[in-house]
Amino acid sequence: MSQHRPARAGVFSAGSWGTAAAKILADAGTHVVLHALRHEIADAVNTTHRSPGYFPDIALPESLTATTDPAAALASADYLVLSVPAQSLRQCLAGWAAYIEPQTVIVSLMKGVERGRGLRASEIIQEVTGVPLGRIIVLSGPNLAREIMEEQPAAATVACVDEKVAARFQSTCRTSYFRPDTSTDVIGCEMGGALKNVITLAVGVASGMGLGDNATTTLITRGLAESSRLAVAMGADPATLAGLSGMGDLVATSTSPLSRNLAFGTHLGRGLTVDEAAAETRQTTEGVKSSEAVLALSRVYGVKMPLATVVDAVLHGNVSLSAAAAELLQCAPMPE
Repeated sequence: MSQHRPARAGVFSAGSWGTAAAKILADAGTHVVLHALRHEIADAVNTTHRSPGYFPDIALPESLTATTDPAAALASADYLVLSVPAQSLRQCLAGWAAYIEPQTVIVSLMKGVERGRGLRASEIIQEVTGVPLGRIIVLSGPNLAREIMEEQPAAATVACVDEKVAARFQSTCRTSYFRPDTSTDVIGCEMGGALKNVITLAVGVASGMGLGDNATTTLITRGLAESSRLAVAMGADPATLAGLSGMGDLVATSTSPLSRNLAFGTHLGRGLTVDEAAAETRQTTEGVKSSEAVLALSRVYGVKMPLATVVDAVLHGNVSLSAAAAELLQCAPMPE
């Protein structure tokens, strides 16, 4: 990246978090091109400076442009920022990989684990593109897209095995309302984000059944503990799970009415089917897609995850709500 021009970023794609990330970068002075899958979305961004599907009430930076052409979005890009459903990442990236230039650093915003293979997003990115880990960044934290669009204060962790690359992107996305910290613990940041979605579904189920704040707090606390056990077994630093991309993200997602995973779990707790809950939620709910993959990883690493096990059973219709509530809150006592 030349020091004589602003950084350039292609943000893929124009969902709620992708749009919020594009706004952050544009507000930080980065030249941003937002890649949209539909022409009407790109046209609306370019002509009205609005995101019609997600934030029609909030003006986007006028410097932000959009296109449906991946080559145009990635032309001379210093950063490719990926915000697509975790289970679609491999297929999407395979179609875009040819346009990634040699200097481009890839930034993952995904919070999920690939079903069938149990891979984290950074592992999929490296496998599909051949880009070394030193050019792959993970950004994760308690980042509710609506609050960021409203410029409410937020923070996140920027993780990369190359500290200099992380620090460079940190300066590229820092604004008056968005504060990024850096880390080299890619595994911890990714697993914190993926695991909190599954635990939040458990919190939502309990909430939907009216089990109260004591139950919610218990599930968040125990959920963080079991998430930390798995992440650490995979090589994460336990301190990362106590930070923004672990506890911070879990608390935000498990308590905010803006949380898609919480809403989905709440619908299940009220008696809706998985399909009905999906129709009500209307947006990608990563925890639903990742629960099976998370459990598979827990078996590989020999880590017991009772909350994730109950969530997966509820999603597959293998347990009733009453039995799920008992299993969520009446696990065998253990040392604190």
